[in-house]
Parts: sequence; C-alpha cells; structure tokens
Amino acid sequence: MSLDATEEKVDVREGIVHSEIPAEELARLSDDIIAALKTVYDPEIPADIFELGLIYKIDIEDDRMVKIDMTLTAPGCPVAGEMPGWVENAVGAVGGVSGVEVAMTFDPPWTPDRMSEEAQVAVGWY
Repeated sequence: MSLDATEEKVDVREGIVHSEIPAEELARLSDDIIAALKTVYDPEIPADIFELGLIYKIDIEDDRMVKIDMTLTAPGCPVAGEMPGWVENAVGAVGGVSGVEVAMTFDPPWTPDRMSEEAQVAVGWY
C-alpha cells in the first residue's frame, strides 16, 4: 500500500506513554514489581494475586511511585482490609520504588476467567 500526498500519516507511537525512567530500569522495575505481587496470596486460594487476575493496573510514575488498581475475588473477602497493606509492603520492598498506592475497585467485578492457566492449575480447575 502506498500513501499519496493527500493521505494522513498515522503516528504509530500515538497512545504510548513516555517515561523519564530509562527503558532498562523500567523493565527491571516492572519485572520486580510483578515478582513481588506473586508473593502475595489470598489465604483461601492456593494461588498468588497476580495469577488470580486481581491486579487490574500497575502504573510506575517518573518519580518511581507505583500506583496499583486491584480487586478481590469477592467484596466480602475476609482479608479485604488487610490485602492492600500486604500489596503495599511487598511492592514497597522492591529496590528503586519510591512509594506505593493501592486502590481497591470492584468495577469490573472479578470473575474466574481472569485467572491465568497457572492459577487454574493451582485451584484444580484446569
């Protein structure tokens, strides 16, 4: 396909978030944050919260503040008040992270189809 002079060129970089953090450091931080999240378990389910699909969003800001949107398997989860603290502590221990903010959301509600194959195996659903 060729573009003639009247066709508008699309910038494929549109929508990409640019960071002041060097790409290599951002990749390391991302990997380390996910590894930290995988150390946090729902006490009633034998799988970590990352593989369960409870983490909806992870933002690493230029000042290395990490903002996490997460949910629970059910709003009435007995550890609802404790789980955000567990996540803050785990991610806050990652080298280079300046702070952690955890926001709980139930929109959209969690469903088992958010679980990875690893989590499905752990709970015996696969």
